[in-house]
Amino acid sequence: MAPLCLLGGPSTDKFSLGSRFVKPARMTTLPDFSIHEPHVQWQRFCALLWHQEDLGIWVDASRMALNQAHLDSLAPAFDRAFTAMQALEAGAIANPDEGRQVGHYWLRAPELAPDPEAAAHIKAEVERIDAFGQQLIGAAVQAPSGMPFTDVLWIGIGGSGLGPLLILRALKEEGVGLPFHFFDNVDPQGMSRTLSALGERLRTTLVVVVSKSGGTPEPRLGMEQARARLEALGGTWAQQAVAVTMVGSQLDQRAEAEGWMARFDMFDWVGGRTSITSAVGLLPAALIGADLHGFLEGAARMDAATRVTNLLENPAALMAAAWHVACGGAGGRDMVVLPYRDRLEVFSRYLQQLVMESLGKRLDRDGCQVHQGIAVYGNKGSTDQHAYVQQLRDGVDNFFVTFIEALDDPADVAPITGEYPGDFLDGFLQGTRSALSEGGRQSLSISLRRFDARSLGALVALFERAVGLYAELVNVNAYDQPGVEAGKKAAATILELQGRLEALLADGHPRSLEAIQEELQLPSPEAAFWILRHLCGNARGYSAEGDWGNPAGLVFRTM
Repeated sequence: MAPLCLLGGPSTDKFSLGSRFVKPARMTTLPDFSIHEPHVQWQRFCALLWHQEDLGIWVDASRMALNQAHLDSLAPAFDRAFTAMQALEAGAIANPDEGRQVGHYWLRAPELAPDPEAAAHIKAEVERIDAFGQQLIGAAVQAPSGMPFTDVLWIGIGGSGLGPLLILRALKEEGVGLPFHFFDNVDPQGMSRTLSALGERLRTTLVVVVSKSGGTPEPRLGMEQARARLEALGGTWAQQAVAVTMVGSQLDQRAEAEGWMARFDMFDWVGGRTSITSAVGLLPAALIGADLHGFLEGAARMDAATRVTNLLENPAALMAAAWHVACGGAGGRDMVVLPYRDRLEVFSRYLQQLVMESLGKRLDRDGCQVHQGIAVYGNKGSTDQHAYVQQLRDGVDNFFVTFIEALDDPADVAPITGEYPGDFLDGFLQGTRSALSEGGRQSLSISLRRFDARSLGALVALFERAVGLYAELVNVNAYDQPGVEAGKKAAATILELQGRLEALLADGHPRSLEAIQEELQLPSPEAAFWILRHLCGNARGYSAEGDWGNPAGLVFRTM
């Protein structure tokens, strides 16, 4: 068997072409992708395979469209990107709109924080979280009823919900730690269903409210609903409530004044989509008895590996380059994420926020309109490959696939008649990868020697750095979110309009939408129609006469 060509460490059978690229011996240029020439593809595999033994991770970009010309043309941009990432980790202002640093890298390597006090605070928070989790799991701390805590109700939106969900799905073991329930939306039916499922157990449920500023409407509404139900059952809110928020925020002040059970810092310099290695992800890990220190260590070691300024020896840079070429530097393809492991079923949802909120920008740093971004979707293999691999293989070529696999199979799933389920899973992955390649479709592959908390931390950190580097290549700020803020402002405008609308109709006089538009001086009655349709559909004291299919003919009044 031919030896596997590994990049990422010193070797006597490599030589350098300039300062940026390292190639296997006997290769002067990187050949183009060619599924019809196996020996050429083998050369590409050796050249574009990154591996680090300590982490037990391989990243293979050989089936992406990268070639030598791309590597050469991207070299100056990567020099700038590496410099920018170094400045970011050194404490440069990364979000000028809010005047904020971006320091999620410090969470797993506190010694890198530019402020020694911040470093000490990070270390202290990690130990507090770990101890808190052990106390609850071990029943050293109990609910006000004198009974051990039985459940956790986690109230958070966006990254404050997706990060914990990933931790739970990926790392929770059956019968270990506390079961979790989520308010990650303001859907009243979802809230009702969750509260009904908890029932009387709400009195022995730890309620965690996550809001960086403390003013975000979604977690505030969830908190109010949970508190009202808990107190109606005779529970004691302050002795069951935990806040994850910035020091000094509205939520922090309220939790301190009311004497909540615990408060954990969600540092000012941590964004929601990169908060999983903060209390947002570590507290769930602690409450399920997961290895939170291993999770942080994996992220820290991947951070170190992705600081290397040689493109082909940096897995995040290799991924960013492959994305850039596949997408034409302008979001020309979607990223389809296919993890072949049930524990990573929600990883594509996690990456949707990380990638799309970071890269989906209308303007670049120079103020030019660019409409950048990479759309992300996917689910797990091999189950869900039956749902859409047909189109991936034979349909529109507007994507690239990211396969993720773990090599370790559990010992308690023994072979039956000589058949190992893990062998079939690996066969399905390789078969799908080959079928896509034969159709000229691009794919990346990430392989983990084993799946555990440490490898999950490394995987998260890998994508975080790839997103940061790609953003530098296309000159957008990965750490602001003007579109999200615009959506929040628009929602506030609608809620303000609803208040005006309810005040107008309080006199009981019937009004058409045209009359409402005129009296409230609206540019269009459409938003008023949406609001009134919802009010009329929920027995809120409003009625409508006319045909709902003809909005202009409707007449509204209070009942």
